[in-house]
Amino acid sequence: MYGLLGEHLPHSFSPQIHLALGNHDYNLFEVAPENLEAFMKEHNFKGINVTIPYKKAVIPYLDVVSPEAQKIGAVNTITVRDGKLYGDNTDYFGFVYMLEKSGISVKGKKTVVLGGGGASATVQAVLHDFGAKEVIVVDLNTENNYQNLYLHYDGEIIVNTTPVGMYPNNLKSLVNLDDFKNLSGVLDVVYNPLKTKLILDAEERNIPCSAGLSMLVAQAKKAHEIFFYTKIETSVCENIENILKKQMCNIVLIGMAGCGKSTIGKVLAEKLNKELVDTDQMIENVENMPIPEIIEKFGEVHFRNCENAAVILAGREKECIIATGGGVITRPENYNPLKQNGIIVFINRDADLLPTNGRPLSQMHGVKALYEKRMPLYRQFADVEADGNGTVEEVADRIIKEIELL
Repeated sequence: MYGLLGEHLPHSFSPQIHLALGNHDYNLFEVAPENLEAFMKEHNFKGINVTIPYKKAVIPYLDVVSPEAQKIGAVNTITVRDGKLYGDNTDYFGFVYMLEKSGISVKGKKTVVLGGGGASATVQAVLHDFGAKEVIVVDLNTENNYQNLYLHYDGEIIVNTTPVGMYPNNLKSLVNLDDFKNLSGVLDVVYNPLKTKLILDAEERNIPCSAGLSMLVAQAKKAHEIFFYTKIETSVCENIENILKKQMCNIVLIGMAGCGKSTIGKVLAEKLNKELVDTDQMIENVENMPIPEIIEKFGEVHFRNCENAAVILAGREKECIIATGGGVITRPENYNPLKQNGIIVFINRDADLLPTNGRPLSQMHGVKALYEKRMPLYRQFADVEADGNGTVEEVADRIIKEIELL
């Protein structure tokens, strides 16, 4: 057996990656800290990867540790050979791949590494080997911590190696990028969500950045080579990453009320084998009343607050078609929750074809006036714009074609 050792692994991508690499016997081993010793001594496996929080904790149980892993002080790959446990570190290869693919240069630059765990040790080693001028490690209760982070606002590269921002605690970040005036690159080893708040913040400021999925795939490729004494072309990493992104990402439908988001969403869900999530339906289920009644009884502000709560819940999941309400774009705080795992599609249906029956805001403000007012916001949110005129099937097929072009 092969697999991944960790404490909490409900949303790991590793089984899908190793299956794509050809390993059909890859499992998840969720082990509580008090059971780690028994798990390691029994070693009922042929090879395992190791993740948070055990990359350092497993080392005392190993018979042989590779020079690379010794240098880093962390192990993420263990194999059993002749009854002995051998420890390696493939995260080094993974982070090198991520760094090179990002095009971000660290040579001669001051780098700020958030976190001091096993992943941090790997990142530090790579940064030193790639010629970083200075590597500052920021962690809790250390010389450089989050209380005196201001001392390092001149940092040029930021690398997050902590689990902050990782599912299910999405949309959290340890730093405000506006404090760092010289930034030329942001890297985050977290891969779930596909884009953390740190990465979204970097994109908003046009700072070169990279999320952790590429590192995860590359280190898995290296681990597979160790498990099976084989060699795989590095180009395979990008192929697997692209497949995973398409599989995992949400398709988020925005557009005017009555443009067909829910109906088109059902067709897309069937065609793409994804789950349909309707934020309006989520709101009605929580409030236990239809949306027109919510707005009439409590007002639009209350409804928008409910909508934001629904968007936050829906957006952190993956492999979904998310149909949103027509006014979701009126709250800027809805963007990051939808974008973190999603491709946002604006369904643009002619205003003359939009119904107003059962849609109080369209009736209240006038559908054409509302359409003109919201148009810039839809286009600001959207990655893709699809012609919403025609049959449901036609619009769904247009959306699929537009997404394939990305």
